[in-house]
Amino acid sequence: MITEHDLLIRVRYQETDAMQRVHHANYITYFEMGRTELLRAKGLSYAQIEQDGLFLVVAEVNCRYLLPATYDEELLLRTKLISAKGAKIEHGYEIFRGLELLATGKTVIACVDRQGRVRRIPDSLKMP
Repeated sequence: MITEHDLLIRVRYQETDAMQRVHHANYITYFEMGRTELLRAKGLSYAQIEQDGLFLVVAEVNCRYLLPATYDEELLLRTKLISAKGAKIEHGYEIFRGLELLATGKTVIACVDRQGRVRRIPDSLKMP
């Protein structure tokens, strides 16, 4: 079972602030990109999960900023599945520039139905 995925990200100009550093909010977007690609690597997609009537919503997110990333740098985002059981999924994130660790993060994702009621995650998303 795939529980980790690496994604290369080239920092785009619009993701930076006046100092050409990645704006802090974009790290959260990077985390979402990582979750999406981890699912895709497992042969799944958010679109199909939603078509099946379930939604994966962010219940908690945190990010620790260690070093800045700047315009046009190539970053590596490592997304790890920490746990997936019951109605929640936990992911961990690390963002690197070469060997330098720039940021770490964690999300807790809740599974809900179309009415927003908490539901168990599908078997395809559970950890063995």
